[in-house]
Amino acid sequence: MPVKNRFAEMHDEITGWRRDIHAHPELLFDTHRTSALVAEKLREFGCDEVVTGIGRTGVVGVIRGRADTSGRVIGLRADMDALPITEATGLDYASTTPGVMHACGHDGHTAMLLGAAKYLAETRNFNGAVAVIFQPAEEGGGGAKVMCDDGLMDRFGIQEVYGMHNWHGVPLGTFAIRPGPFFAATDQFTLTVSGQSGHAAKPHETIDPIVMTSQLVMALQTIASRSADPTEQLVISVTSIESSSTAYNIIPEAVTLRGTVRTLNEDIRDLAQARFATIVEHTVAAMGGRFDLDYQRNYPVMVNHEAQTDFVRDVARAVAGDCAEAPLIMGGEDFAFMLEERPGAYILVGNGDSAMIHNAEYNFNDEAIPAGCSWWAELVERRLPA
Repeated sequence: MPVKNRFAEMHDEITGWRRDIHAHPELLFDTHRTSALVAEKLREFGCDEVVTGIGRTGVVGVIRGRADTSGRVIGLRADMDALPITEATGLDYASTTPGVMHACGHDGHTAMLLGAAKYLAETRNFNGAVAVIFQPAEEGGGGAKVMCDDGLMDRFGIQEVYGMHNWHGVPLGTFAIRPGPFFAATDQFTLTVSGQSGHAAKPHETIDPIVMTSQLVMALQTIASRSADPTEQLVISVTSIESSSTAYNIIPEAVTLRGTVRTLNEDIRDLAQARFATIVEHTVAAMGGRFDLDYQRNYPVMVNHEAQTDFVRDVARAVAGDCAEAPLIMGGEDFAFMLEERPGAYILVGNGDSAMIHNAEYNFNDEAIPAGCSWWAELVERRLPA
């Protein structure tokens, strides 16, 4: 079964939705315009139920099949939020909101799931029900967890849940997936190291937090190189260093470091956090300083369930002819929270040779729309056969 003809017919319409969303990006939970557009479309399509305000600004549409005797319900999820990046694409539908852009393709995800919802509401060639889930705040706000905490799974009786993300470098309109751990846990830290400020000409009369933090940046790398099993994935990145002084001749009172710790295994995650705290404590103490550490566990490891992964891989092969083995990805994805609640799987759809995501020159490739929509629709018709 190649791409469904209906999506070729709808391609321009869905592209129009996508470009409208792209031109009006919204951050985190402030997806008010996008959520309203989604809810309006779902009502136009004839969804049996449209619920707003799940997880603050999330939207859920329920579509029941021709037969609704199986009692089975599957969830299909798309994310809606954008990123705090100034767009540099020069497109005629580029962001109209200064400093905000759809640099991760959530505009494409939302448009593709809307297209699939329209088709499913028209054909209803399945037995059971589908909950189409439009989620805010994937980019750092944990919107998936907020929706789950708001009763998403139980309220709509969802038994399995599926997600999709476009991916640069994967051939356009093809798919890639892997079972088990797929996207990394993404913990983050803010560490302030304090000492005694003074004149740069008299370092012996100071306690220098610059030297302490320099030692720490290198010492923290030994967690991966000497504390963790080298066959496990662990990335520690210090991404920001800020001093309380901007003068050439003043040793500052304090320095703040920020960064992330990424892992694909809960045991390694625990090890990294414990070793991080120990290294900070003893390095700073040895140099006579003080510290304040805020270490936050963010998104968990996203783990694809094996049976559901095998199933959606077969769906992808039916749509595109093949489905590649995806690599491990050290980026985070809050769909992990939904996969902790229910079995399911997450797949990549190819965006072709595009700029990478989270880049000011990135743009979702509209030519991927028919393949993505077809995968959603075929998934439902195979999982809930009429």
